[in-house]
Amino acid sequence: MLERDAAQGIHRVEDGYVNFFLVEDGASVTVVDAAHPRSWGPFQQALREIGRKPQDVEAVVLTHCHFDHMGFADRARRELGVPLWTHPEEVSVARHPWRYDHERSRLPYLRNPSFARALASMTASGALWVKGTDEVNTFQPSNGDLDVPGRPRPVFTPGHTHGHCSLHFPDRGAVITGDALVTLDVYTGRTGPRIVAGAATADSARALSSLEAIAATDAQTVLPGHGDIWRDGARKAAEQAAATGPS
Repeated sequence: MLERDAAQGIHRVEDGYVNFFLVEDGASVTVVDAAHPRSWGPFQQALREIGRKPQDVEAVVLTHCHFDHMGFADRARRELGVPLWTHPEEVSVARHPWRYDHERSRLPYLRNPSFARALASMTASGALWVKGTDEVNTFQPSNGDLDVPGRPRPVFTPGHTHGHCSLHFPDRGAVITGDALVTLDVYTGRTGPRIVAGAATADSARALSSLEAIAATDAQTVLPGHGDIWRDGARKAAEQAAATGPS
């Protein structure tokens, strides 16, 4: 599903309970996150719908490297010849997208019908067969804007993963929060601003602390890795997520 101009020149594509984004800048496009392996088809369709071609894509930026955000990343690198960008602390997960730190077992969540449906959808989209890669470029948030189309400003938001970064677009009033702040937790089925359940989060306390960095962007539009767009401001979203707490 394509949502055009979720923020100015930033388009949301939802596939298998995961969002990824196409960021337009002149004649060029940056892809943020890469959902599932079979999201390649929706990705190609979304490019056509916004009047772009695969050769317009110049970079893939990964907020983090969990399996449900790495799906077609390496395929894009190989077939489109574009670089993959992520934080240095995500490199090991990029190699093995199913191997990552998490506080709680996933097994109890399997009894939740919402999670069972989400997992079935992700599996149908190829999530169990995600391939990792050694071919990633790294950035440091302290170095300022990332030199890719759209020039996002990385914001270090660890906790969900050790190197998680959100991407702030000050000129567009938007922040892509990846899984640092979501509006749907696929493990619990709960909606509204929150951090992700401990079954997929390395350090919930750190994730809650990172909400302040999201709030500090003062972005009007929050573009999460899971769930609907939030348009009532990053600070309000962060406050609600903090009040909701871990799960």
